[in-house]
Amino acid sequence: MLSGKLIHLIESHEEEITARIVRSIRHHPELAHLGKLPEPELRAQGQEILKNLGHWLASANEVKLAQEYEAIGKVRFAESVPLHESVRGLCLIKDKMIDFVDEQGFDHDVLGLYAEEQLERRVGRFFDLLVTHLVRGYETAWQHAAHAVA
Repeated sequence: MLSGKLIHLIESHEEEITARIVRSIRHHPELAHLGKLPEPELRAQGQEILKNLGHWLASANEVKLAQEYEAIGKVRFAESVPLHESVRGLCLIKDKMIDFVDEQGFDHDVLGLYAEEQLERRVGRFFDLLVTHLVRGYETAWQHAAHAVA
């Protein structure tokens, strides 16, 4: 698998990439609520994805991902983080990960470009799944809160 080296690169530099993610969230003008969360909480979510990227992409354990990200969606609702900020936070993790790979200056021959394209496609599908389950958990918490008020 050509993108395996790139996945390993991401996993081995998770602290550096996570620091970039946290800085981006803290300074993003449209992430006021998410940016106020404690740094350890922001770091934990990024590190969990980055450290285990190869495992997540290879294992196809959608049930575990669904449970984890639906739970995160419920937590974000309880923390009063708007849904769009929660989703944008996940998008920033993906963007910073891909930006890091792009910055490494790999040869852009046909094989290198194919590996990067393959990685971006696999990571894109993975993050689509995370967003779907985050939104599902957020909506579930929202519905429970609405029924509790009614």
